[in-house]
Amino acid sequence: MSAPIVRAMSRFPSWVPRSSAVVNSLLLATSFSTASMLGYDASMMNALNILPSYTDYFHLTPATLGLNSGIVWIGAIIGCLVLAKVPDHIGRKPSLFYAAIVAVIGGALQAAAQNIAMFLVARFILGIGIGGTYVAGPLLLAETLPLRYRALGLGAFTDVYYVGGLLSSGVTYGTAKMDSTWAWRIPSLLQIILTLISVMALPWVPESPRYLVRGGRQEEALMVIAQCCSNSDSSAPESQAILMQITESLELEKHLEEPSLKQIALDPGLRKRMLIVFTVAAFSMLTGSNLFSYYLGTALTNAGVTDSTTQLEINIILNSFCLVVSIAGTFLADRLGRKLLAIVSTAGCMVFLFIIGALTKYYGESTNTTAIYANVAMMFLAQGSYSFGWTPLAVMYPPEVLNYSIRSIGMSWFISWQNLVLLVPIFVFPIAIARIGWIIYMLNGGFNVVVLVVIAWYWVETKNLSLEEVSGLFESHTAAALVGIDATIQQADAEGVKVMHVREKKSEATVSA
Repeated sequence: MSAPIVRAMSRFPSWVPRSSAVVNSLLLATSFSTASMLGYDASMMNALNILPSYTDYFHLTPATLGLNSGIVWIGAIIGCLVLAKVPDHIGRKPSLFYAAIVAVIGGALQAAAQNIAMFLVARFILGIGIGGTYVAGPLLLAETLPLRYRALGLGAFTDVYYVGGLLSSGVTYGTAKMDSTWAWRIPSLLQIILTLISVMALPWVPESPRYLVRGGRQEEALMVIAQCCSNSDSSAPESQAILMQITESLELEKHLEEPSLKQIALDPGLRKRMLIVFTVAAFSMLTGSNLFSYYLGTALTNAGVTDSTTQLEINIILNSFCLVVSIAGTFLADRLGRKLLAIVSTAGCMVFLFIIGALTKYYGESTNTTAIYANVAMMFLAQGSYSFGWTPLAVMYPPEVLNYSIRSIGMSWFISWQNLVLLVPIFVFPIAIARIGWIIYMLNGGFNVVVLVVIAWYWVETKNLSLEEVSGLFESHTAAALVGIDATIQQADAEGVKVMHVREKKSEATVSA
């Protein structure tokens, strides 16, 4: 078995890196630049909604203001659904490439928009590309990064949302004083640079080993695993053990190949996986963060901060603060666990939203400097609480709880449902803030009580488990099989026997039995 693997290694192009540190860094860079584009877009639209050169050019009303921000999410829903099964057929890398190209086209058209119709069409195309990248990107990271880096990679995938937001805040702050339409065209044009970074890094990024194993390409999968885990040494015990576990787990899933909606609904394990994913999608959008992500200017005005320059400065500081907090939450994800991280994050949002509601009611639009500072501070703490847990968990948790047979389509549904839910705060919050003011904060805080109950009761803990071991939390037969694999690996390591050879013997024994 070792000879074919050596030949496969020798066929690899010379430019493909052999160092695990380099390969994993390229994986992170590819997906991070993709994810930062979304943060850039959200922060850019938040800033543009403050700029007179943008609002006056398109003659925006409260309705069209929400449509300009929300149309990208409608496009993202379409992009997610279109790409639902594509990664399973052509691979994670090509899917990410095509989605990124669509996003580049949308960003370029947005910068060149001459009227509101062209701007909306461009943002719709941009949304299709963003939706596609948010399906393919997490799949590639979750299935390719070693376990010790998976939480960091998936968590940081959304942490860099704030990197993009910070870049956008700086750019829009710098162009805000321009009297021409370049005040909003330049930020729109610079948005595509982040996506181009992803495209340029793709040739040096390996394909998902789980996709390769599912296609019967075990030798290539072993090489990819070795690239990521053991500096391209395919004979390393860790690399062979990982391949063995992936292969055994996918063999157990053969009967679940492309399960139908009915099968997912009737199978207890698949049903629970999807229900958890849907709760993550809904809760990540409705815990209160989007009150400040898209309509910070309105929230600050209600709090008494009316100067547009000051609002832009607060936007920059807020993105910087949230970036630091989200990184801290990512590094603690494997220590605290996914459930506790979500509970702490949601509880913080709940408390600070109640305080913001009270301060807005009694001191909103007042000249009381102390009350204004207190309200802004609570906004920082509310957004920080969200960033601590929900920012990394939004992409970290769903691919962990989904098994291979439904991971691609499950992530597609996750992003689609997340974007559908996001349309509620994007379109409703501007009207709600204008009509009921402080009450919207109280309602959102009350909703978070429900979120806490669902997380504590229904979610499962996935920290420090491989994707294959997580399946054991949902299907008992998978848990039993994977325990047997671990024992075999330990025995093989003790006896100095290659795991690939042990797997052959184990498979022969299974067939004869």
